[in-house]
Amino acid sequence: MKPIVAITANYEEESASLKHSYSEWILKSGGIPVIVPFGLGEEEVRKLCEVTHGLLLTGGPDIDPGYYGEEPLPELGRITPERDGLEVLLVREYAAAGKPIFAVCRGEQVLNVALGGSLYQDIYSQCRTLQHSQKAPRSHLSHRVRTEEDSMVARIAGTTEFKVNSFHHQAVKEPAPGMRVTAKSEDGIVEAIESESHRFVVGVQWHPEDTAGTDDVSRKLFEAFVKACAGE
Repeated sequence: MKPIVAITANYEEESASLKHSYSEWILKSGGIPVIVPFGLGEEEVRKLCEVTHGLLLTGGPDIDPGYYGEEPLPELGRITPERDGLEVLLVREYAAAGKPIFAVCRGEQVLNVALGGSLYQDIYSQCRTLQHSQKAPRSHLSHRVRTEEDSMVARIAGTTEFKVNSFHHQAVKEPAPGMRVTAKSEDGIVEAIESESHRFVVGVQWHPEDTAGTDDVSRKLFEAFVKACAGE
């Protein structure tokens, strides 16, 4: 039986949208993607978790800094309160159930915040950084990241150093309790986090859905996540 994967979407006032590449790589990796609709409450999130096998958190706008006890800085971008609230519920429910979570870009950030961590609201004003909002096409691998040798990301990738694409201005500051930083770029920006107690709860700061067609590391991440959803 193919595992069913719940995928978060971008929510606007009258619509929800999802890049085809997210669902494409769940399908190519052996899963069945379903888009999480707008407006779910705690009971509906609990039921969704019961009938699906994993959660994919996708990219998108900034997260309300109130979730980690900060006031908004001038550099904070657009936020979507309804999406923030729904995704926090989803993360906590799937993590409590021990189900696999794969979090991409904003997804990594909301994963960390939902479990008790914090973010840099804007790395360019708060840190000294490389270019993390690349001007190159989304399929281009822009900068290097280095992973911890004993990390899940390194085991999946088969290497501890590789290049990724980059489209973000926020990043993990303090990891949530139970979450471990396992990859960074050369400037020290967090590029991957993973749970120390769950079988598969992994967040990456880059966008592997845009590079999985040509990059083995990106493809392997999707394959490993879907295998975890299948209980392998």
